[in-house]
Amino acid sequence: MAPRPLIRLRKLCLALPEAHEVEAWGEPTFRVRNKLFAMYASSGNHHGAGRSAVWCKATRMNQAMMVEAEPKRFFVPPYVGPSGWVGVWLDGAAWDHLGDLLRDAYLLVAPKRLGAKLSQI
Repeated sequence: MAPRPLIRLRKLCLALPEAHEVEAWGEPTFRVRNKLFAMYASSGNHHGAGRSAVWCKATRMNQAMMVEAEPKRFFVPPYVGPSGWVGVWLDGAAWDHLGDLLRDAYLLVAPKRLGAKLSQI
C-alpha cells in the first residue's frame, strides 16, 4: 500500500483536468499532456533524507519567496531547483496550501484551455 502522504498527493494531482501519473526515476510523477508539474520523493529516496516530499514546478521568484519565508517547510530540490521548482516536505504539510501550490504548478505547464477548466472545479 502507498504511504498516506502519497495517497493524498495523488488525490490532489489527479483531480486536475487531464492530469495523469507516470513513474519516472523510481517515483510517481504527475503530468498534464505529458508535461511534468509535480514529482513525489519518498522518504527512502536518496534525496529525501528520510522525509517524503513533493517537488512542484514554480517560478524562480515564488521559489525564492517560499524558501526564504519557511525554510523548514520549503526547499530547493536537486536537479530541477535551478529552474524554479520548489520542494515541500510532506510531514506536517498544510494540505490546503499544498493543493494551491499544485494548481499553480499545473497552470505553468497546462494548455490555457485546460487551465480555464480549473475555475469550473
